[in-house]
Amino acid sequence: MKALVTGGNGFLGQRIVELLTDSGHEVVTFARSEAPTSIANRGTHIRGDLRDANALPQALKNVDVVFHVASKTGYWGAREEYVSINVDGARNLLQAARDAGVGRFIYTSTPSVIGYERDAEGIAEAPYPERWESLYGETKAKAEQLVLAANSQTLRTVALRPHLVFGPRDNHLLPRVVARARSGRLVQVGDGLNRVDMTDVDNAAWAHLDAANALASAPNACAGRAYFISNGEPVLLWPWTQQLLDRLGAPRVTRTLTLSTALAIGGAMEKAWTWLPLPGEPPMTRFLASALARHHWYDLGPAQRDLGYHVRVSMEAGLDRVVHWMRSSTEA
Repeated sequence: MKALVTGGNGFLGQRIVELLTDSGHEVVTFARSEAPTSIANRGTHIRGDLRDANALPQALKNVDVVFHVASKTGYWGAREEYVSINVDGARNLLQAARDAGVGRFIYTSTPSVIGYERDAEGIAEAPYPERWESLYGETKAKAEQLVLAANSQTLRTVALRPHLVFGPRDNHLLPRVVARARSGRLVQVGDGLNRVDMTDVDNAAWAHLDAANALASAPNACAGRAYFISNGEPVLLWPWTQQLLDRLGAPRVTRTLTLSTALAIGGAMEKAWTWLPLPGEPPMTRFLASALARHHWYDLGPAQRDLGYHVRVSMEAGLDRVVHWMRSSTEA
C-alpha cells in the first residue's frame, strides 16, 4: 500500500508515518516544513501547501490511501487562515484525490466539530451545532462535512475524531498546561469534577490504520461516517491534571473560576483581542472555558464495531510515557 500523509511532520502525523513504514507500507508526506529527523528516512517528503492545488498531483501519484492529518489548530486566529487551510485545503485535496484515482481517504477530525457548549457524556453521535464557539471547530466541521459528502464507490471516506491527543513529542497540549502552571497562570474552571476523554498518540495513530483497513475490507460498514476515538477511560480532568503536575514537580493549581465567570471573561477577552487587536491569543475564550469545565467523553462502540479499533496504550501507561518524555525533554 502507498499512503500520503498530510501533516506528516506533526505530532500525530509522525506517529502515523512510523506505524505505516514499520508495517512495510510506502509513505509520502506532504507538509510546509522540512521533515524532522524522526521520519527523515521514512519515505518521500514533499514540501507544499494544501491551499495550492497545483502542488498536490505530484504527492498523490500512485497513492492508494490518503491520511489527511494537516490542519490549522488552536482556539484563536484569523478566519481567513482557518478557512483557507482547513476548508479550502480539504476541498483541494479531495478533488486531487479523485483526479488521481485514490480509493480511500481518512480525515483527522475532532470532537470540536460538535462543540463544548453542552455536556457530552457517552455519546456516539450528535448533530453539528447551529453555531460554533471557535473557528477551529467551525472549519473542521465544514471540512468533515466535505469529506463525508465526497464518499463514493470510487473514493471511500471516513472521519476520525480523536480527543485530546497526548504523548511523547507533544509540543502543544500538555506542555502548554504545564507551562501555565509553572508561571502561575493555570486556573481551574468549574467544580473540577468534569469527566473527559483523552487519547494516547499511539491509539490515535492506530485508529487511522484501522480505518484504512476497514475501508478496504468492509467499506459498507464505515464509509461516509465519523467516529469518536479515545482511550475509552474518561478521567476527571482536574485531578488528572494535578497528578501530571505533581509528577513533574510543577506548582499545584490553587485558583478557581466558575464556568459563568470564565465565559464572561472569555467573551470580554475575545472582544479586546479582536478590536484592539492584541498580540498572541487571549488567555481565556468562551470555547476554552467550556472545554475546561464541561463533561466531554464519547462512546467507542461504533469505532470498535466498524473499524476494529481497540486501545493499545492505557491511560496509566500513557501518563507514564508522557511524564518520562517531558522529564527527559526538560533535562535535555
